[in-house]
Amino acid sequence: MKLRHRLVLSTTITLFAANALPAYAASGPDPRAGEPAFRALYKELVETDSSWPNGSCTLAAERMAARLKAAGYPDGDIAIIVDPAYPKEGNLSVILPGSNRKLPPLLLLAHIDVVAAKRADWERDPFTLIEENGYFYGRGTSDDKAMAAAFTDAMIRFRQEGYKPKRTIKLALTCGEETEKALNGVEYLLKNRPEALSAGWALNEGGGGSLDEQGKPVSNGVQAGEKVYQDFTFAATAPGGHSSRQEPHFNAIGWMAEALARVNAYDFPVDLTPAAKAYFGASAPLYGEKAEVSKAMAAIGAGKATDADYAIVSAENPSWNATLRTTCIPTLVSGGHAANAQPQSVTANVNCRIIPGESVDSILARLTELAGNEKVKVTLADPPQPKSSAPELTPQIMGPIKAISEDMWPGIPVIPRLATGATDGRFTNAAGIPTYGVSGIFADPDGQGVHGLNERIRVKSLMDGRAFLYRLVKAYTE
Repeated sequence: MKLRHRLVLSTTITLFAANALPAYAASGPDPRAGEPAFRALYKELVETDSSWPNGSCTLAAERMAARLKAAGYPDGDIAIIVDPAYPKEGNLSVILPGSNRKLPPLLLLAHIDVVAAKRADWERDPFTLIEENGYFYGRGTSDDKAMAAAFTDAMIRFRQEGYKPKRTIKLALTCGEETEKALNGVEYLLKNRPEALSAGWALNEGGGGSLDEQGKPVSNGVQAGEKVYQDFTFAATAPGGHSSRQEPHFNAIGWMAEALARVNAYDFPVDLTPAAKAYFGASAPLYGEKAEVSKAMAAIGAGKATDADYAIVSAENPSWNATLRTTCIPTLVSGGHAANAQPQSVTANVNCRIIPGESVDSILARLTELAGNEKVKVTLADPPQPKSSAPELTPQIMGPIKAISEDMWPGIPVIPRLATGATDGRFTNAAGIPTYGVSGIFADPDGQGVHGLNERIRVKSLMDGRAFLYRLVKAYTE
């Protein structure tokens, strides 16, 4: 997973009593049936190296397509979509037609590319699925082949069961989410095959449950919006000269150091999105052992926070601080040409994660002001990310999530959150497809090695998430 949104959200929508909700999809076929077949599908997907540049998303897409065809999907409802210029970066599109074509489709979106993994660095072969001590190990076991496999499995079971959804279900397994160096499949499909992704709303990665250190569920998260990723270039040049001449007014590194120190020390103003407000309000009871923190979180959720409340929450957790405001930090510096010379040039990269709704131009203006020196020029390092509106957390979306979650994990709250990282939802939201991160897959607090060594996922968490997503998709389409 990599990295806008204003939400029209009432706290009552996300926090209404679970016992007032119907138990969606509680009857009918067993949502946990067919586990051996799912394990085989998951194993094949994880063991298909789809990392850039040596692996192949196209091969992974073809293998999943073969399973869908074997389940009875006609060729006309399955497509392997490949840009000829990028033969190994293919995508899979599948359709299960609904009986009411007036209803906008539901899109199941998951990326099948993974971060590269070097065998010598891992304890186990990263492209061999290994079950050990209650965990599955392997690259992509969590990010994002868990959801890709669960979605593909659900589509297979729907066909085998003869399920006739009212709402068309679309599955898109895409490539290129994990690296800027590869073709992004979602971006490509939106431009060249928009019918593969057009939908009333989409389910995507980015959400999921949280476990405590003992492996007990704490909360079930729903991602509703993402911060906007943007790099800025700081550049300064000077005449240079002999290093024995201490001339501060001619030292480009000195100018840059002062500018970056001001950026590093600056806190952007709090810009509370409805998703963030709901998150803190719903999370406050979970931190009762820290009375001051819990009280501050509750005040934010109630819309009554003071500057002191924001300061307490920001200081407690860097991720909470990032949820409250735009953040910008220096990440790269390059400058000078000799150890015995005044530097002639220096450049730096400042990476910003911008609260949805704030303009890139306004951040550029603020950074230029913080640089505080006309000799330090601040520019965009890359074109701005696509702008997007926020998906609304309506009862239609949240009702089934809340009901199924309460049935499976009684008493565990469903909590919306604003993502500070990035997913392909930034493209689909910008295209007008409201995209929600929700999986029902609960993760350990240490991150489970995602993007790092020895990536893993709890077997129970995966099987629970598989059942949750099967039920959720049916609830949305019955």
